[in-house]
Amino acid sequence: MRIEGIETFTVGAGWKNWLFVRVHTDKGISGLGEGTLNGFIRTTEAAVRELEHFVIGKDPRQVNRLAKAMLDGVSLDGGHIHRTAIAAVEVACWDILGKSLGVPIHQLIGGRMRDSVLGYANGWYRTERTPEAFLAAAETVIAKGFKAMKLDPFGTAQGFIDDDELDIAYDILRMLREKLPKGTRLLIDVHARFTETEAIRAAQRLAPLDLYWWEEPTTRDRQETVHPVARVSPIRVATGEMYDTLGQFFTLAEGGGVNIFQPEPMSLGGITNTLAVANVALAHGSYIAPHQSGGPVATAVCLQLAAAVPNFLIQEHFDAFNEPWTHDLVSWHPTIDARTAHLSLPDAPGLGLELDDAVARAHPYDPAAFLNIHQPGWEKRLGTRTTGV
Repeated sequence: MRIEGIETFTVGAGWKNWLFVRVHTDKGISGLGEGTLNGFIRTTEAAVRELEHFVIGKDPRQVNRLAKAMLDGVSLDGGHIHRTAIAAVEVACWDILGKSLGVPIHQLIGGRMRDSVLGYANGWYRTERTPEAFLAAAETVIAKGFKAMKLDPFGTAQGFIDDDELDIAYDILRMLREKLPKGTRLLIDVHARFTETEAIRAAQRLAPLDLYWWEEPTTRDRQETVHPVARVSPIRVATGEMYDTLGQFFTLAEGGGVNIFQPEPMSLGGITNTLAVANVALAHGSYIAPHQSGGPVATAVCLQLAAAVPNFLIQEHFDAFNEPWTHDLVSWHPTIDARTAHLSLPDAPGLGLELDDAVARAHPYDPAAFLNIHQPGWEKRLGTRTTGV
């Protein structure tokens, strides 16, 4: 079996764009992957084209060999975009391998550990930053069957947050804690916006609200800043979505204080490297909760991992809150069990779903589809690109 070509689809999905990749073979089997990176869809698509010469004519079933060639075959490291492009092709090759053997990917990486996985909602609020508006949106999340949800209630604060702005965040979270069903998990995404001292101050203020985790509390420029925060934070800390190398997760484990690792399979180069992170976390006595803010193909990737990884904690889920037409974009979506709030896992060979080309082409790349959390009103997720911040 040999790779004959690579097809790309850039899809405008409301407030964001997605990049899908299909790898074609001479045996009629094709594989699907995703390379979504907010703000860099066309750039990542170009990176796929820059790397495709490493895989054309090669056997797609030699997944790790091809991924290594795409990584090492250039003299310099292309960083986040480089690995996202690799991931799109790598996942498509896993898809082909699974299809060629008639088994889902999770069967190839150890088989099922579980039959479903706890999910948490994200992308559910597109509203004003008020307690009442957030509660109304959160009630729709509960109605869909979720018992966990993530939010960033901090407006555009960066570095430090004024007391009145922190008061608004507190009031939003208090409203949710008081009005939502008992046991609802509230996960907080800080989006790397605070200094070390401010992350601790804010966590201490919000801790009485029984929050599930405190995600990316400090700058992405200096990875080590998360450790002093994690050691004293009254809320458990999760981080790692922006890491694009395995070594960064080794450093995270070595630094201590964090027991929830958030690998993003697309950022890391795909499934194999995410499995490596899971094993680093396992050796550390920690768990993974993969980041996933892309499209439905990336969702399937995470759920294949969820099926097989022993130390899998919880899965981020945007799909239920995307534009209605996106349900027709792929042939399979996970369902949520309203009793357990668990997401179902894919069973079909390979990745477990197919892309509808007509639907993808009916929603082309949208230059306005862009998320900027430093833009006032970003919580409404209107998908607008501006020239200033």
